[in-house]
Amino acid sequence: MNYRTFVQRHREEWRRLEELIQLLHKNRRQWAPQHLEEFQRLYQKVNQHLASSQTYFAEEETTDYLNDLVTKAHNMLYQESTSNWKQLKQMFGSSFITLIGEQWKFVVISMLLFFLGGLAAFLAVYQDPMSLYTILPDSIAQAVDPSRLGSQDGGVNSPVMSAEIMTNNIQVAFLAFAGGVTFGLLTVYLLIYNGIIVGALAALFMVHGKTYDFWAYIVPHGMIELTAIFIAGGAGLLMGYKLWVPGKRTRSYQLKTYAYQSVLLLIGTIPLFIIAGFVEGYITPSNLSLETKYAFAFFTVLGLLAYVIIGKINAGKTREGHGS
Repeated sequence: MNYRTFVQRHREEWRRLEELIQLLHKNRRQWAPQHLEEFQRLYQKVNQHLASSQTYFAEEETTDYLNDLVTKAHNMLYQESTSNWKQLKQMFGSSFITLIGEQWKFVVISMLLFFLGGLAAFLAVYQDPMSLYTILPDSIAQAVDPSRLGSQDGGVNSPVMSAEIMTNNIQVAFLAFAGGVTFGLLTVYLLIYNGIIVGALAALFMVHGKTYDFWAYIVPHGMIELTAIFIAGGAGLLMGYKLWVPGKRTRSYQLKTYAYQSVLLLIGTIPLFIIAGFVEGYITPSNLSLETKYAFAFFTVLGLLAYVIIGKINAGKTREGHGS
């Protein structure tokens, strides 16, 4: 089937689905049972048309049109029967994991940029510890004293610290995401800069023989926190990439299309930052043994893996439900 034949054969069904969407949007209470039946039938058929168009006519505007039409129909079909709680459950239970799976390359690039900055700073400070004062801001460099690591365990205002840390981390994530509108340049800078801070500190504590102690204070919250930062950074890089390489579409179109996905990625990290802030405020500065803190970090990794696996299972069930 060629493109013109495909459009001519199905455009009346697309037009009718648009009419039903408008009818439902204007007055849901006037819908007759036959309207709902027709709506569901057309929704399933247009879903199939979208799949065919994505396969054979991916570069045509009709594919974008069908994608928007199916999205609107899906929202209308499930909006009435889905409560806000169920929407949140679906978002964090499956949609977020599915979106990460679709955009995993940008998340990985985000992680690599962080580690690139970290490695460079680590090598510089390890070779010359005094370079720490050149690499890091004075507010951080002057406050670091490896000999005092752990001396204040249990003596902090944990609720206040947890709230401050959580707020700061969310701000970093938002900046990394928003940096996408600068063609991703601000996002790249933030990822490398945060990697530099961690890498420089890791080298300093290694020079003073405190590596084991240092990482015991990083990994309990760091496994979750860094994962969230990488995802938020990936969201910014996704937007930035589509602005740099818009393809056959306009930059405004790409920004509109992929900004939505980026926002969902950012929203999905908020619970991770809340958990990381709680851990960093209560567990990290506590007087628990270093071994216990490492064990806690191990279980956070298991928790993240379990979340991903459960999210994939839920996503599969959701697809099966929509397919039926």
